[in-house]
Amino acid sequence: MENKVYGFVGLGNMGGPMAARLMAAGHALQVFDPNAAAVSEAVGRGAVAQPSPRAVGDACDVVFLSLPDGKVVQAVAGGTDGLAGASRARTVVDLSTIGPEAARGAFATLAASGIVYVDAPISGGVGGAVKGTLAVMVAAPRALYDELLPVLQTFGTGFYMGEEAGLAQVMKLANNLLSATAVAITAEAMAMGVKSGLDARTMIDVINAGSGRNSATVDKFPKAVLTGTFDVGFAAKLAHKDVRLCLAEAEAIGVPMMVGSAVREMLVATIAVCGPRADYSDVARVVEDWAGTKIRG
Repeated sequence: MENKVYGFVGLGNMGGPMAARLMAAGHALQVFDPNAAAVSEAVGRGAVAQPSPRAVGDACDVVFLSLPDGKVVQAVAGGTDGLAGASRARTVVDLSTIGPEAARGAFATLAASGIVYVDAPISGGVGGAVKGTLAVMVAAPRALYDELLPVLQTFGTGFYMGEEAGLAQVMKLANNLLSATAVAITAEAMAMGVKSGLDARTMIDVINAGSGRNSATVDKFPKAVLTGTFDVGFAAKLAHKDVRLCLAEAEAIGVPMMVGSAVREMLVATIAVCGPRADYSDVARVVEDWAGTKIRG
């Protein structure tokens, strides 16, 4: 994708660092976000601000999206001043997690205007976005994937999921279900051990040397629970959205998810107890309160 001009719509916790990596790699970037502070930061790095998603699409060849949910993606794709009306961009790469149904909807909306929608959700958290170590799951025509791969590698490692929009979303939802399950079950296991008299740090060391090792014990608990900071940087409401979308897809195709349903309810409880701004790691805080113990190192 040499000499292409890129656009970026959505400069939040994930989009901001990814846009910064594109500019650091020498790419010209057109940006839009309703958050003026986020736009100002991108402009300070060399981006050109545009007044709408459509204006971004008018000024560039490929537009990246990093948005919170399917409704916002649909509005950016086909709403007033949406990308469907853009005069220049012919490719939209959606890095958001929105579920397969919403991805198929965005694909259809943009296809009607001759624009190719690329389903490309990411995994790896804010740290991965900053460092460029994300997993980028991509569903698109193979030739287009090969064409986009060099710029996608600015964000991390690309994985080809197939041609059909929605397939990459299924992969991302499966991944996030496992991640959320790891947080919930690790909280319960750790609370049991600490209340019985075990040292939390020693527990984490043993688990990570044994068969219970998972993403929560390796990263989230040492950083955010044992320290008592509860600041993974990923909102519990977003984790709930991802698990909810996963369960909806599983139900639609006839796959039972009883464990997944319990994890969803744990996230519902966390948001109810800790509020709408709860962090992903607050799941452990809720288990602590219920158990009457603190998981600290």
